This record gives sequence, structure tokens and C-alpha cells, in this order.
Amino acid sequence: MSTHTFKVNGELVSVDVEDDVRLLWVLRDLLGVKGPKYGCGINVCKACTSHINGKAFNPCSVPVGALSESDEVTTIEGLADGDELHPMQKAWIDNDVAQCGYCQPGQIMAAVALVKRCAEEGRSIDDDALDEIRNICRCGTYNRIREAIKAGADNM
Repeated sequence: MSTHTFKVNGELVSVDVEDDVRLLWVLRDLLGVKGPKYGCGINVCKACTSHINGKAFNPCSVPVGALSESDEVTTIEGLADGDELHPMQKAWIDNDVAQCGYCQPGQIMAAVALVKRCAEEGRSIDDDALDEIRNICRCGTYNRIREAIKAGADNM
């Protein structure tokens, strides 16, 4: 067993766990961070989408041993600024996106990463950009998701 130290939602954490344990289980079972959901466990459904060093990733497919002390993981719990929701979270509520809600934390984290990446690349959030998101929603709220991402992007 090894000790792994890294940041989660701005807080430095240390866990004693085998190197090959997937980060999703470290977050959920050891650290009590329940926002990233378990869906497929093989980086397909993307229900667990979070950010590592500001970029989208899926902790179900990353072993905790791959992280270094300088890595910062952000989950949906760390997206808001205190009591102030992130613009994408506000857009989700304003557009009444969620049905069952299971995939929504991963969808929002993927959307925020997409908007930031497009801004860095000088691209707008158009249909081509939205097609890059591969998160699966079993309720099929894709039209509302796309509208919320456009609205959230306008306020980021």
C-alpha cells in the first residue's frame, strides 16, 4: 500500500491505497466525494467526468498511482465559488436540464472543460464543438444540455 497526496477541490488530501485503485473509488469511497458517478467503469459513459489540472478526465479509468502531489482534481463539488454557483450550473437550472440527474455532474464538468478549451483555441460553442462531448444521458435530455452549455458559455 502506498500513500498518495494530491489536491481535491482545493484541499490537499492523502490516502493510503494500492497504486492501481481507480481514482473514482478513492474519491467516492475513501474521500466521500460523491459527485462523480459510477457508470461504466471503462471511460465510455463519462458519468464520472471531473477535471484534473483544469482538463476533463474520467477518474474511473485513472489509477490513483498516476497522480502526483502537484495534481489538482476538481469535481462538481468544487466547481462553485463558495455559495455562488458556477455559470454552467446556473444555466443547467435555468434550462431545467436534469431529469433523473445521474449523469448531470459529469455533463456539467465536461461542458465547462469544453467551453474553456474552445476559448483557449479561439473557437465558439457551436454545434461542431458541442458534438465533441461524448457523455451519455440515459434520459435523452441532449437538446436541453446543448442549450444550457450555450447559455453557460455566454456567462463564463
